[in-house]
Amino acid sequence: MKTIIEPFRIKVVEPITMTTSEQREQRLREANFNLFKLKARDVLIDLLTDSGTGAMSSDQWAGVMRGDESYAGAESFFRFQDVLRRITGIENVLPTHQGRASERILFELVCTPGCIIPNNNHFDTTRANVEHSGGQAVDLVIPEGRIAKSRHPFKGNMDVARLEALFESVGADRIPLVMVTITNNSGGGQPVSLENLRAVRAVCDKFHTPLFLDACRFAENAYFIKLREPGQSHRNAAEIAREVFSLADGATISAKKDGLVNIGGVLLMRDPALARRASNLLIMTEGFVSYGGVAGRDLEAMAQGFEEVLNEDYLQYRIRSADYLAGKLMSAGIAIVEPLGGHAIYVDATAFCPHIPPEHFPGQALAVGLYRHAGIRTCEIGSVMFGAGGHHVDMELVRFALPRRVYTQSHIDYVAEASGELFEKRSSLRGLRIVEEPTTLRHFSAAFEEIQ
Repeated sequence: MKTIIEPFRIKVVEPITMTTSEQREQRLREANFNLFKLKARDVLIDLLTDSGTGAMSSDQWAGVMRGDESYAGAESFFRFQDVLRRITGIENVLPTHQGRASERILFELVCTPGCIIPNNNHFDTTRANVEHSGGQAVDLVIPEGRIAKSRHPFKGNMDVARLEALFESVGADRIPLVMVTITNNSGGGQPVSLENLRAVRAVCDKFHTPLFLDACRFAENAYFIKLREPGQSHRNAAEIAREVFSLADGATISAKKDGLVNIGGVLLMRDPALARRASNLLIMTEGFVSYGGVAGRDLEAMAQGFEEVLNEDYLQYRIRSADYLAGKLMSAGIAIVEPLGGHAIYVDATAFCPHIPPEHFPGQALAVGLYRHAGIRTCEIGSVMFGAGGHHVDMELVRFALPRRVYTQSHIDYVAEASGELFEKRSSLRGLRIVEEPTTLRHFSAAFEEIQ
C-alpha cells in the first residue's frame, strides 16, 4: 500500500503555539536571525535537529520508573551494558551524557598536536573536539558525496584511495585513528556501505591503525544497507548492524539519535587499556563509570531505545516518512540532496537562492525565510556551520531534520506546502552577514543582520 502509517498509537499530546507573521518577525530580530536562539514555544514545527527531540515509547517510560539511581553498580547500568554488548559485540561500554562527551574523551586520549583524524565527513562537534585536542580533521568522502544531484546509493562512503594516499603521505604515526560517520550527517545523511567499511578496515589493518565509528545513526545506516547494497536484502537490520560494528575498534554514539532518547551517549572500545584510560577520564569529568553523567532512568530508556530502533517496522516508517516529504518538495521544484538520507531532507540552498552568494549564507537566508513565512525551524549546514576560518564548503544546505515519532503526516504536509510557497517567492529572500561570532561552533551563537 502507498499510505504510510505510524507504527504506534499516540497516548500523550503537547500543544504547539500558532504565531502570527508579525510575532515571528519580532522573534527573528530578537534572536539576531539565529534560529538556535529562538524560544521553542515560538516554533510551530521544529526541524532544527533530530538529536534528543524524539518521543519515547511506553516501554521506555516504564524503564524510567524502573531506573536504579545507585551511584555505583546500578542494575540499570548492567542492563544498558548488556544491550550494547549484544548489539555491537564490543565489550567495553561507557555511558556518557551525550555524543560530544564521548568524542571529547576519545580525542583527548588519542590526539597529540599535529595529529590527523580522517573521516568521511566530520560533523560539527566531532571536528571541534579533534581541533580542540590539537588535531586536524580531514574529510575524505567520495567525490559523489560532494554533489547534491549525484544518485550514488552510498554517498557517505569514504574515498579509500585518498585514505591510503594520506597514510603514505603523512605516515601512520600521525594518524591515531580513522573515523567513519554512519550515516554521514554533514553530507546529507547519506549511508556508508558494508563494502566500503570493509575496504577502510583493510587500509587500517595495513597501517596498524584503529577504526572508530561515529555511529549515531547506525540503525538507519544498517537499514539502507539492507535496501540498497547487493546481497544484503535477506538480512535483518540487527544482523547488518552487528557486522558493521565487527569491523570497528570502537565507536562514539549520541543516543539522542538512534538511541531514541532525549539525553545520553555511549563510548565503545575494544582495547582494554584504552578503556581503562577512558574510564579514568570519565570519572573526572562525567561521573562514575556506571552512570557517566546520566541518571539510572536514562540508562533504562537508552537500553530500551537501542532495542526498539532495530525494529524494521519502525525503520521502514522512518525512511518512508522522510521519502514522503522529499517527494513533496521535489514535486514543488525544490532541489534536494539525492538519493534520500534517513533522518532528514537536505535542501540545496544554492539552487533555492541562486541570487545569494556563499559569502552571504544562502542556507541561513532560506532557514530564516522559512521561519518567517510559516514558523518552521530548520538548520543551515553550509558556510555558517563549516566555513569559519576560510574552510571550503562543498554544498550550501538546509537540513529538515525529522524528530523520531513526533510529527504526523499532516504536519509534514504543512512543511511541504509552506516550503513550496516560499520557493515561489524565493527572490525575496535576503542574504545575511555575521556581526558577532565565537571562536568555535559559531552557528550555535553567532549574531546576523540581513543585507538590505
